[in-house]
Amino acid sequence: MTDDMTDDMTAPVSAPVTDAVTDDLSLPPVAAPYQLPFHYGALHNIGLDFLVDPAPVRKALAEHHPDLSAAEFEGRACVTLNYQLYFAQYPNGGGITEEIECSVVAYPTACADRFARLSYEEYAHGHDQTKLLGIARLHVLCDNPLAIEAGTELYGEPKYPAWFETTLPSLNGPAGDLWTVACKKATHASSGAAVDREDRALFSFSADLTGLPRTSVNNTPITGYGTDQAGRPLAGPMNVYQPYQYIALTGAAERVRLTVHDLTSAVGADLTTLVGGAPAVGAWTYQSAPVAAHNRPYYVPRAG
Repeated sequence: MTDDMTDDMTAPVSAPVTDAVTDDLSLPPVAAPYQLPFHYGALHNIGLDFLVDPAPVRKALAEHHPDLSAAEFEGRACVTLNYQLYFAQYPNGGGITEEIECSVVAYPTACADRFARLSYEEYAHGHDQTKLLGIARLHVLCDNPLAIEAGTELYGEPKYPAWFETTLPSLNGPAGDLWTVACKKATHASSGAAVDREDRALFSFSADLTGLPRTSVNNTPITGYGTDQAGRPLAGPMNVYQPYQYIALTGAAERVRLTVHDLTSAVGADLTTLVGGAPAVGAWTYQSAPVAAHNRPYYVPRAG
């Protein structure tokens, strides 16, 4: 990533912001020099949901997001993994980012009476029109230092460095719907413009969704919850402009495998405690449509 691109990612905001939030009805300040909304040029995304014992989830929320409560679906909490590969275009270039969010489905405790009681399938199909059922982020691992800073400053995300080895479905690859994501340890590089990779896997997952039935669902905006450094809860909706594809994993849970490689890491410890051996119950995917294609060449007649 070039210095010019770094400057573009942090273009000055178009309006002044206050230094502090004065009350709960104020909008959170947009930390300079960022501007919102952040526009994605392309997005490739898979989410995996696990229904789990709610007691450890409640404990984790009390530690990370004390103003949120865990949603329950027939007495089970939902832990969700959300991997994203995305592209953003700036005035003088572009940037590619990979990240994964480890979250639980939650809502503001003060708003408990504002949404209907839903089954997991209803939630997965986007039936919560209040969008109060959102993802309370416990860990966000990312390979882009600027995205780490922006997520932390703007949305109160618990975001830190990682890097990824992946296999994703692609029109430029073999047929099928296979996703594999390995999340590996990284640290901030001294230059501040990259992350230093370590050959140490934290966790990984694979999902072979080939041939499984899927449903187009209107489940966005997805509300992402964070807590800022002053302890205030934040909610940041993310709109995706086309439907997600939802895949119920009833009878096909063996198609998804989650492996924790480093139980001593913070994310590994939480995944072990919160998910353990629980099977995935649903997957949801989104892949940006291609906008152009460079076709196969053909021979042209020679002169003479």
